[in-house]
Formats: sequence, C-alpha cells, structure tokens
Amino acid sequence: ADHPLFILYTSGSTGRPKGLVHTCGGYLTYTAYTHRTVFDLREDDVYACVADVGWITGHSYIVYGPLANGATTFMFESTPTYPDAGRYWDMVQRHGFTIFYTAPTAIRALAAQGDDFVTKYDRSSLRVLGTVGEPINPDAWIWYHQVVGEGRCTIVDTWWQTETGGIAISPIAPATAPKPGSATRPMPGIEPVLMDPKTDRPIRGPGQGLLCIAQPWPGQARTVFGDHDRYVATYFSNFEGLYFTGDGCRRDSDGYYWITGRVDDVINVSGHRMGTAEFEAALQHDEAVGDAAVVGFPHDLKGQGVWAYVVLQAGERWSDDLEQRLHKVVRSVIGAHARVDVLQPVPGLPKTRSGKVMRRILRKVAEGHADQLGDTSTLADPAVVDAIVEGAKGRHG
Repeated sequence: ADHPLFILYTSGSTGRPKGLVHTCGGYLTYTAYTHRTVFDLREDDVYACVADVGWITGHSYIVYGPLANGATTFMFESTPTYPDAGRYWDMVQRHGFTIFYTAPTAIRALAAQGDDFVTKYDRSSLRVLGTVGEPINPDAWIWYHQVVGEGRCTIVDTWWQTETGGIAISPIAPATAPKPGSATRPMPGIEPVLMDPKTDRPIRGPGQGLLCIAQPWPGQARTVFGDHDRYVATYFSNFEGLYFTGDGCRRDSDGYYWITGRVDDVINVSGHRMGTAEFEAALQHDEAVGDAAVVGFPHDLKGQGVWAYVVLQAGERWSDDLEQRLHKVVRSVIGAHARVDVLQPVPGLPKTRSGKVMRRILRKVAEGHADQLGDTSTLADPAVVDAIVEGAKGRHG
C-alpha cells in the first residue's frame, strides 16, 4: 500500500522543483473516495476534467480517481478558446457531459469573451460544475453558475494541493449550501487548523490565519523524492504536529473556509497585511476587467507597494477614467487603506500550461528585474511576458 505510485514535480514558490511521492494504497483510496463524493458521481455520468493530465488535477481527477470508480472520463488536449471561446460548451453539447471540472483562470478568460459563446450550445446535460487550482473570485463563480450552469447546477469550489493528493476542502454536491468564493467545509477526515502568525497559536471560531491540517489523511504525499529532510522542513517545521499548507485562509461564523491565497502572496503596506487574492477579486468586480494578477514590490515609503496587472474584457479599452474607476472599486471593496500603486494593462498573464499564473515573473518585472526572470520554459505563451516587460517600462518610481 505504501509503495510509490508516481513522482510528480511541483514548482512551489521558490527554489528547485520538488518531486512529491504518492503511494498506491492511500492515494488511490483517497482520489476514488473524493471523486465519488464531491461530484455526486452516478453510474450514467459522463465526467469531464479539462485540466492538463501532467498536473496533479489531471492525475487525480482525469486518470486515477475516475478510473478507480469505473467512471466515463473525458480527456481534452487543447485550449478553451480554440477555434473559438465556445469550445468547451460545444463539447458539452456533443458528448453530454454531466460533470465539468476546470480552473478559475479558464472561467475568467471565457467570461471575458461574452455569453453568446456559451448560450448557443445546449448545456442541459450538466449537473455539477467544479473549479480547481486557485481561489475563484465571486464574480467568476456567479457567471459560471448563472450563465454556464443556467442557475441550476451545483458549483463545487475545491481546495487541495499536489501534496494533499486529492480534494481537502470543498462543497459536496448537492448537499453543501454554497457561498460564492468559499471552498466551504473540509472533507470528512480533514481537520483544518488556522494558526495565528503573530502568536503561533490556533485561532478558535471565526478568524484569519495560516491554514494547517492537524491529522494525516490517506492521500498525503509521503516524501520529496531523494530529499526527505526537505519534505519535513517544508511542510512540518513551521508548527509542531501540523502540516503547513502555505496558504492563508479565513473562517467565517458558519465554519466556511475562504482561501486568501499563498502566504508568500501577502503584501504588507504600511503595516496592513493584505492578500493579493483580495485585490484581484476587487478588480474583477468591474465589468471591464477579465483577469488580474497582483504582486508586491519594494516601496520607499510604505515598505511594499501594490502592482496590478489587468487584462481587459474583449472590446474594452484602457483609459484614465477606467483607471480611476478601478482605484475606486478597490477602495470600496477592501477599504480606504487599500490602494493600488501601479495599474498596468496587459494582453494576458504569464501562465503555465496548467493555467497557473507565474507570479515570480510578475514580481521580477514589478521589482525592475526583468533581466532576472529565470526559467520560463513552462509558459504557455512566452510572448505575453515580452509585452508585460515592455509595458512596465517607465512605471518604476
């Protein structure tokens, strides 16, 4: 049961990639269980996860979980916008998908193209819609639910990691009452703990802190290949007896969990600690914004400043009025202390083929170190970076 099943390399935030080792018995048990439970899997379902199969989502929820359950599973290798932005929904109509699982970054990109690409296809077969890979902002959640799901499909906003092997915090379709933007509640057997970074003590009840897990679970990665010391140092040295996820999280009065982003994506502006995900969600409140990524950069007065890269919806144009409107929406959503120092319009964000934003690149550009971008071999579209670097010129200082 504990023999290695596969080694999957994940980049993490810094340093060389980690080869995480998953095991035969525990991993297969956990992926099969979570796949069947979260998605309310039924015998006649046609299940489609459109992730890259080389990513942990592809391993767990295209291959191992669905096949262990004997499910009909669909594999997709292309982009959601080729030959046009109706590609996914055309497949739904042709193949009769009942369950559909994709990333928020794809949802935002498709929403930016308008509703017509969705509504011209029959989506009546859909029952459950899932999201994975990053926190989904409420506006994208609502579009996914109302437009794609016609207001009747269950949305499962799943939180998990390469290290967890399978879904750890998520609604269970159709039982969990949703809240747009919240991963809701932990799976049975997962015991989340929020740790206060100032006191290193657990937070009881509602609050915001560092997300840890208190008890082992079957899908847990067992080691970093060839470097067990790194495994222990990365995941188990921050808080004794706890697995440290590296994510910030808020728990509300209903016991629902809201992922605020990676801890290394926290910006400290004049003593105010704010998650980049908060800024990104605020910017996406404006109907002109299709996608956004926010990073911190050194600021002489405030310690750190806020640099926002903004992708506009199709047909929108950048203007001084729009820039002022975005500043206003950030302040109204987050608070008067929240100010974006640099708003840079960009044609797209530097994403890997699995849809993750390479924030390291965006930080380097914002810091004025565009000549130190490091390895960019996993970028889906390297030309985007050239445009971002060019557009950043003259914005420093």
